[in-house]
Amino acid sequence: MKNILLATLTFSISTAAFSQQTHQAKMIDSYVKEAMKNNKIPGLALGIIKDGKVIFEQYYGTENLEDLKKVSPSSMFRVYSTSKLVTNVGIFQLIEQGKLSLEDHVSKYVENLPKEWQEIKVKNLLTHSSGAPDVIAFNDISADDSNAKVIERLSKEKMDFTTGNEFRYNQTNYMLLTMIIEKITGQSCDNYIINNQLSDVKNQVFFSSNPLEKIPNRVQKYNYNNSTKQYEKITFNDGLRAHSGNGLAITLPAFLKWSSHLSNNDLLTQKTKEMMWKPFDYGNKKDVFAYGWEINKSNGILSYGFSGGNVSAYRIFPQNNMAIILMSNGYNFFPAQYHMVNHIASIMDKNLTDAYSIAEESIIAAFAKANNPNAEKNYFTIRAKNPKWDFEGTLNNLGYILMRNSRTDEAIKVFELNVKEHPQSGNAFDSLGEVYFNAKNYPLALKNYKKSLELNPQNMNASNMIIKIENLIAQKD
Repeated sequence: MKNILLATLTFSISTAAFSQQTHQAKMIDSYVKEAMKNNKIPGLALGIIKDGKVIFEQYYGTENLEDLKKVSPSSMFRVYSTSKLVTNVGIFQLIEQGKLSLEDHVSKYVENLPKEWQEIKVKNLLTHSSGAPDVIAFNDISADDSNAKVIERLSKEKMDFTTGNEFRYNQTNYMLLTMIIEKITGQSCDNYIINNQLSDVKNQVFFSSNPLEKIPNRVQKYNYNNSTKQYEKITFNDGLRAHSGNGLAITLPAFLKWSSHLSNNDLLTQKTKEMMWKPFDYGNKKDVFAYGWEINKSNGILSYGFSGGNVSAYRIFPQNNMAIILMSNGYNFFPAQYHMVNHIASIMDKNLTDAYSIAEESIIAAFAKANNPNAEKNYFTIRAKNPKWDFEGTLNNLGYILMRNSRTDEAIKVFELNVKEHPQSGNAFDSLGEVYFNAKNYPLALKNYKKSLELNPQNMNASNMIIKIENLIAQKD
């Protein structure tokens, strides 16, 4: 009798768990389709691992808009800066092997660094606290330039800030990490990462930061052209040195397998992962970031990840033994990757609900719909329930997106809403002045720029625009 009862109980628990997973899968599928519709995402792949098992793996939309080929398990999405995660793991594998230290100076591995860069350590590259000039900020640096030539060019620029003081996202850091990996291993960075992390899926991955390179099944990113109202394939080539920072193309099954290896301590020991996910101690005591990983917290539960190109994201929840992978190929309104991952996490576990993120997503979705009469009402309903929440940045971003989409009247309403909600914000009035200026309503543009300058006397943009508008008005008179 006891064995029968245990068997019945086990069966009941298994059935309940299966039923819950089925319900969650339906909710996630429905949500993803709605989010893709709201953001007009052409194609997307989504995978979830829980307790060592792939419990959700789905493919949506099209790989490309030229032949409408469907997204599938063979689709290799370029994940852009999410590529940095495999580079981070590669660096910590070398640390684990005793071949590298976070405290090593970069100059130990890279020759002819500028004098101002001598204090930069490996830890500063991973935490974007190096202060070195960002390679992508200079148009005279070519994708084909050698690393030595790039360093020589950057040596002519001043440091952005004192090494270790703050976080500032910077692609030079990953160029230098690439050089360190290649110096230590004697391999190309691409081969080192594939051989040590992706060897069992090597036919499902490829490194290339050149979108024009022909790679079978690689999904390209589309940017939405607000003038033509059409998606356009990106064509900018970042070159070989960018592979470690933005060049990984990978299928969802391969990414899921990599994530399983990471969770199972096949790539790094638990102790090393904890070191990698430890918050860096920035000099300004404000910024929060781990060693190459973003740190997120929902209701006290920590998770780690990164995103790339506003089209991909990875998040691992160690406490929940869960990871979420999202890869897409474009959007036409608001970058959706963070909101989608947060929302999916909340469906998987209500304890992971980020209520602010879900509310923000609702506000964005409402304003995304053209001339939606309920958008502002939805905003005030959310604010009434959560009066301490501040959406100044969200409204400001929404206003600019609407303005870029030639939805000027709607942009004005959003910027007006923002100044109403934030009457002491010089930036909110500056943005309202800008939209009125673009609409050629110079009197109202002038009024709002003056208010912005009154609130923030250091606002040189407002100061310059006031002079410009007064001259335009004088010419008309």
